[in-house]
Amino acid sequence: MLCRPERGPPCGACRHRHFLIQSQTMPPIPQIVQRLIELLKRYPGVIALGGFLSGIGSFILVDRQAGLASWIAVLMLVSWVWLMLENTLTALFARTFKREIPQPLLRYATQMIHQESLFFVLPFFFITTTWNSGQLVFTGLLGAAGLISIVDPLYYRWLAPKRWLFLALHTFTLFAALLTALPIILHLTTAQSFKLALIAAMVLSFPSLASSFPLNSWRRALAVVVMTLAIGGGGWLVRSWVPPATLWMTEVAVTTQLQDREPGESLKEIQASRIRSAGLYAYTSINAPRGLNERIFHVWQHDGQEVDRIALDIHGGRKEGYRAWTHKQNFPANPVGRWQVRVLTEDGQVIGVLRFKVVDGSAP
Repeated sequence: MLCRPERGPPCGACRHRHFLIQSQTMPPIPQIVQRLIELLKRYPGVIALGGFLSGIGSFILVDRQAGLASWIAVLMLVSWVWLMLENTLTALFARTFKREIPQPLLRYATQMIHQESLFFVLPFFFITTTWNSGQLVFTGLLGAAGLISIVDPLYYRWLAPKRWLFLALHTFTLFAALLTALPIILHLTTAQSFKLALIAAMVLSFPSLASSFPLNSWRRALAVVVMTLAIGGGGWLVRSWVPPATLWMTEVAVTTQLQDREPGESLKEIQASRIRSAGLYAYTSINAPRGLNERIFHVWQHDGQEVDRIALDIHGGRKEGYRAWTHKQNFPANPVGRWQVRVLTEDGQVIGVLRFKVVDGSAP
């Protein structure tokens, strides 16, 4: 007989007896599941390797216009749905089949989803990152998260006990996965994908913050709301640090000649007299998933100051990338100095930067 609940929570002996009763009424764990758990414990790196290979495979398939990449991305999102509804689905499973899913299997399933997601998105962000910009920070954090997910002492002893840190990793990984999957599956633009991924991160972070900071007063509730909005606002402010996961430049050139959509010699240094007479072309070939229509901008800057912003519409699907260029002829009276052509999305995410220098024609 168990302790009477109206007199307080059951004692330790009663809880242990209740657990034994549940264990006796539920069927034993299948041997194949036990073997699977043991294999996961013995070879944790296999999961990470599988995630990395799926990411490389999906990246290659997107580059070759194959639809299988969309299915891979769908599977990644389905796994995240499972992770977010894990408690509800496991309770439903126990009621339906009269059997509980082993806790070790759940822990490894969560770790596997983190590993699969991180190593799925890393190839995309690695190739699209502009390394001499703030995007280095975002991709570096993704790499660090991937490393933590495959090192069990870090994942289970350092990360998992700190609930707020574990939930931060969860939210960050989902954000990166959505940035990669949404353009592939739904053909959303980079700007649309960023907004939806940021909203999803905010929605997910709210219950995470609420569980870490119990809402036992209106001040705490207000503080959690403010922190959630701060996460969204901070993400929006540093959006230029987030690489556009599915857009990357396959060919670039700064040149004075363009014929049959092919650029002439790419220049790093040019005399001022030449650009006054012939102008200058900024040529970019941008790879995008099939079916994606995107508006980008060539932003011309002289010594750090913006002097021109030209919109271009690109269409995905071409293996060599969509060829787009701008031809600038109205240069300042004194164009000597350092120039950049920053290639940006509508929300200001940096796809790449073309750099060149204009020198005085009379200089040796």
